Amino acid sequence: MRTDKQTIWVADDEAATRLFLSDFLASRGYGVLCLDSGEHVVSRLQPSNAPSLLMLDIRMPRLGGLEVMAELETRGLRVPTIVLSGLDQASMVVKAMRLGALDYLVKPLEESNLERAIEKALDDPEAGPGCDVIDVEAGFSSSNKQMSQIRAISDQVAHADVPVLILGESGVGKDVLARYIHQKSGRTGPFVRVNCAALPADLLESELFGHERGSFTGAQRDKPGKFELANGGTILLDEIGEMSPALQAKLLHVLQDGEYSRVGGTRTLSSEARVLAATNKQIDKLVSSGSFREDLLFRLNVITVELPPLRERPEDIVPLCNAFVEKYRSKYKSSVQQLPAELLSAFAAHNWPGNIRQLENNVKRFLILPDLRTALLELHKGKLSSEISQRPNGSLKEQSASAAEGAEKELILRTLNEVNWNRKLAAKRLDICYKSLLNKLHRWEARGQVSSPFAGADLNHKPEQSGNPGLHL
Repeated sequence: MRTDKQTIWVADDEAATRLFLSDFLASRGYGVLCLDSGEHVVSRLQPSNAPSLLMLDIRMPRLGGLEVMAELETRGLRVPTIVLSGLDQASMVVKAMRLGALDYLVKPLEESNLERAIEKALDDPEAGPGCDVIDVEAGFSSSNKQMSQIRAISDQVAHADVPVLILGESGVGKDVLARYIHQKSGRTGPFVRVNCAALPADLLESELFGHERGSFTGAQRDKPGKFELANGGTILLDEIGEMSPALQAKLLHVLQDGEYSRVGGTRTLSSEARVLAATNKQIDKLVSSGSFREDLLFRLNVITVELPPLRERPEDIVPLCNAFVEKYRSKYKSSVQQLPAELLSAFAAHNWPGNIRQLENNVKRFLILPDLRTALLELHKGKLSSEISQRPNGSLKEQSASAAEGAEKELILRTLNEVNWNRKLAAKRLDICYKSLLNKLHRWEARGQVSSPFAGADLNHKPEQSGNPGLHL
């Protein structure tokens, strides 16, 4: 939740979308007004009551999102806007972005993408889609040996005016490393990030290099590109493996000569921006397949840094959790001072296929809804999905049942070990019937999958209380 009350208007003719966004936004402390048509937006919006952010469905009866934006433009009302679209509406999305929309989100909406887009639009409404301009210091620390080596290399190359190519899986912190290099470089210009995968090719060209008024339908004013904004600073081309070959050629020219021109323009412009690039793709394979220019790769990988996935640096998980709690506790007005030991233990043992971003989202979720049992179940649900996707044989029903039982057994055994195999206490913590717990243990022991202090004994029998407090029932 936010400490400052900001109001967001949602305009969508689908009741389910309005309900979802209303609950999502209200749970994070925003004021919300839901409207079911574009006409209601136009009739209610005045300079004196403009919202902090407008979320518009592109396709609505009578007055759709594009018509609403055009009408607001005619009235001289400029409101930060995010458009919502279906998968088959790419051309309409481009038109909306050219009318001034900051970002677009494809339905069904994903909470992580939704949260990032909203925060980005509210914190920096002029930054534009898929990018953010940052002048604050960035931190980059780790106790992992490989990460320490990466930090040392980054310190050395920060002041060199050469491109750096950052590789790694999604969510490993490529943008964090890029910000760290910028902060250490001493450059006085801003840090500008552009997500090359977030925009169609023609719109991405306009975002990178800018456009002149009248260069295409909807270009009602001159617009500087991100290279222009990043002059004297650093530009991060994130997910550069998604850039079209035609745009790669123009980027190569900028890297070679430092010169470019706006879309529809004739003037030659120059930029002193330092270029960093990042991708989660195997760039060598893209070159081999012909989808990425080899000469551009040569220009970009003067220095190459590959970040390891979180599963290869487990010693960083708990410190990262603590850092996220400290970062977001006040923002969400959470009563949580620190994560429970049981949850930290589960986090430390998790594989984290989504890396640091996934860990961060799980910490945020617990700060908003601090329920330990729900947090553990969500974590194991994610593990189930990962395990099922890796099993090539058997029916979906068999895979689901097997994976579910494996996750259940892991959770039960870990709880039993934590209470020294006090089965009644374990059943209470797990919120399951004591008899059900005994039956599960008996079944797993019969298969040779569990070795307990009671192996060979009747698990339904209550042993005499002994001097070992861990065996008290």
